[in-house]
Amino acid sequence: MGYAKEFTKMVTEERNSRTNDLDILDTKELVNRVQKEDFEVAQAVEKVNPEIAIAVDLIVDKLKAGGRLIYFGAGTSGRLGVLDATECHPTFGVDRQMVQACIAGGKEAMFVSFENAEDSRELGEQDAVNVKITAKDAVVGITASGRTPYVIAALELAKKEGAATIGIVNNFESPLNKVCDVVIAPVVGPEALTGSTRMKAGTAQKMVLNLLSTCTMVRLGKVYENLMVDLKPTNEKLRERAVSIIALICDVQRPIAEGALVASNGQAKTAILMLKRKIGRVQAEELIAKSGSSLRKSLVAEVEHS
Repeated sequence: MGYAKEFTKMVTEERNSRTNDLDILDTKELVNRVQKEDFEVAQAVEKVNPEIAIAVDLIVDKLKAGGRLIYFGAGTSGRLGVLDATECHPTFGVDRQMVQACIAGGKEAMFVSFENAEDSRELGEQDAVNVKITAKDAVVGITASGRTPYVIAALELAKKEGAATIGIVNNFESPLNKVCDVVIAPVVGPEALTGSTRMKAGTAQKMVLNLLSTCTMVRLGKVYENLMVDLKPTNEKLRERAVSIIALICDVQRPIAEGALVASNGQAKTAILMLKRKIGRVQAEELIAKSGSSLRKSLVAEVEHS
């Protein structure tokens, strides 16, 4: 009985009075009832925007100093971290080592559930050791409950090393709070399916991760206006997108944009600068580096003529 009482203390484990008849609803009403719960998610995330902004500034400072952004999570939370980290390379052109993710149970846990892995402090500590966390890094722990031993152990080691520590949780107070510089806690209330935090809690975590990585990359100069000027054109879709971005910003026909992309060695930002400033690739690359990777600054910076 004592265990049951403790188990229900967390908001994420409470029963939802609005969905206690799921098993007797017809399919249409079932879908409507479960989906209606999702309306709370965006509002919960909006409430923690101030904490998200603080976390973004922390991450930006660390990455500018040569550090990394590293996610730790288990189960759904871990998979969401891996998803966000994986997308940063093609979307923003960053080195794969700059944004990383560790999931309890390792790579196989992305496809096969290892529920007991999240209970291991030893695994969390070992994964944190393996990625060689330093004071230059920003480390994010993702856990709906806020008490996952794997995540807590990893964040404790990160804090000990002097890294910036950020928590994404879905409960008000949790053990993870004690080891984080910033805690982002979008509390979405009880799940439609009791305790199934892959639902509202997971959706909220995905939204927060989108904000953290996207806003960080904007601050790092990886975006011009609202365009992904540092994307990696590694497949046909991304090449088409790169060409479209070049053509749009430079107001040129697609063949010209395609030629510039080739001449720039597949670097859309460089291609844009070459066309807009009428300079060569080497000059464009030097100008971008001089301008802190900002296309906006590069477009108005003084060009050094040899």
